Amino acid sequence: DVSSPKHGKVDPDNMPHVGGNTWAGGTGGRDTAGLGGKGGPYRLDAGHRVYQISQAEKDAVPEEVKRAAREMGEKAFKQRLKEIQMSEYDASTYEMFSGAVRRQVQSLRIILDNLQ
Repeated sequence: DVSSPKHGKVDPDNMPHVGGNTWAGGTGGRDTAGLGGKGGPYRLDAGHRVYQISQAEKDAVPEEVKRAAREMGEKAFKQRLKEIQMSEYDASTYEMFSGAVRRQVQSLRIILDNLQ
């Protein structure tokens, strides 16, 4: 069961973590920032294979936990914008332009990685 969202501990060795309720950047777990899990405050990719839980499990998260996770994610987003000296307007404008070329940038990254 989910209890309350949190960032989670950071693994200094960046080992992959699947499931559980401890590590930031893990996959398929609960309550912590990561990918493929449920109840976490925001998505956090540590570069590992993603293990996805079922949509039914995600849908079963209590509304108060979802609300707390959204609030925590919004707070972290605003803090990050402040750190990089960007306003919410700047972020939405950046997203608009970035979204328009996202697929092309991804294709170019793949090409450059293969050339390297």
